[in-house]
Amino acid sequence: MNSQCYTVAMDLGVCQLRNFSISFLSSVLGKESATVTVDNSSSGASVVAIDNKIEQAMDLVKSHLMYAVREEVEVLKEQIKELMERNTQLEQENNLLKTLASPEQMAQFQAQVQTGGSPTGAAQAPPPTGPTQVLPSAQNSGTSG
Repeated sequence: MNSQCYTVAMDLGVCQLRNFSISFLSSVLGKESATVTVDNSSSGASVVAIDNKIEQAMDLVKSHLMYAVREEVEVLKEQIKELMERNTQLEQENNLLKTLASPEQMAQFQAQVQTGGSPTGAAQAPPPTGPTQVLPSAQNSGTSG
């Protein structure tokens, strides 16, 4: 602990706050070594000077934070715009597919949705529209062995 600091708890806290303020200002202002010195006498001039520097540093931090927040807001607005455009496109595709789908395909899709099955499998391999024929080789393929 600095030997110039007082032993009374309040004075000790003020001294620690002054030392912290100098360190903080030095790091915010990017200076390697602090050129600010603290006069531990009871003169109010040094306290006012430190308070002014702290206020300046806080204003600097605030302006940097506000700039960063504004940049992030712009990025998020752009992402929202892109997502809304994509959502509109997908809704249009969905409506088109609904109008082009046969009643049997829609019924199969609804059944898959209700049973919790994946509708993507049906979209990748749509069911045949005509009558199905079972080939003899397909009948015997499961019984070998």
